Amino acid sequence: MTTGKNVHLLPQTDQLRAIHTVIRDRDCAREDFVFYSRRVIRLLLEAGMDLLPFTKKDVTTPVGAVYPGLEFASKLCAVPVIRAGESMEAELREVHPGIRIGKILIQRDKRTKLPHLLYRHLPDDIADRYVLLLEPMLATAGSALAAIDVLLDAGVAEDRIIMINFLSSPEGLRRVADARPRVKIVTSAIEDRLNEHAFMVPGIGDFGDRFFGTTDSGARK
Repeated sequence: MTTGKNVHLLPQTDQLRAIHTVIRDRDCAREDFVFYSRRVIRLLLEAGMDLLPFTKKDVTTPVGAVYPGLEFASKLCAVPVIRAGESMEAELREVHPGIRIGKILIQRDKRTKLPHLLYRHLPDDIADRYVLLLEPMLATAGSALAAIDVLLDAGVAEDRIIMINFLSSPEGLRRVADARPRVKIVTSAIEDRLNEHAFMVPGIGDFGDRFFGTTDSGARK
C-alpha cells in the first residue's frame, strides 16, 4: 500500500469493505451501485472538509452555557472533473448547501492515454478559496494532474487543493506526490496496480459509466 503525508485513506472498516464488495461486483445493479457509492462519497467529502482550516467560535447554548466551538476559516468551492466528478455533486450540496461549483472537462485519448483540456468554468475568486477537486478515479493521474494545473493557472495555491477520490492506484499516488507534493488526496481505497488498459486492479471498472448508466463499464467478462 502506498501512502504519503498528504494521502488520507478512509479508515478501512468492515462496513466500508462490505460497501466496496457490493459496488465492485460486476453484476451489481445500477441502483445499488449509485446508492452505495453515494454512501462512500459522503464519507470522503466529510473527511476532505475536515482538512480545511478552522477558527475558534464561542456560542451560547439553550441552557446559557458557552460552547467553545469552531467555524470554517476560509472560503470554499468545488470543481468536479466532468463527467465522473459530477457524481459527487449531490452529496456535496447535502453537506454544504450553496457551495460554489466550477467545472473542468478533460478527455483522455483512448490510444495515447494523454489528457486534453476541453472546457473550464471557474468562480471568479477561486484564487481566494480552498478547492475540493472531485475526481473519483486516480489511475495514471494524467487527468488529475491536468485538472490540478488548471487550478494552479487560475491562481489557486497548491496546498489549498484537496482532491476527493474514490479509488487510487499506487502509480497515480506516486505521480501526484512527485509532481504536486502539497496537494492533499482523500481516498477510500488504494488498489494493487494498473492493468494494460490503465484500469485499476481489483478495481471497479469505469466509475462514470457505471454511475450514470452508460455503455462501457470497463468490466471484463
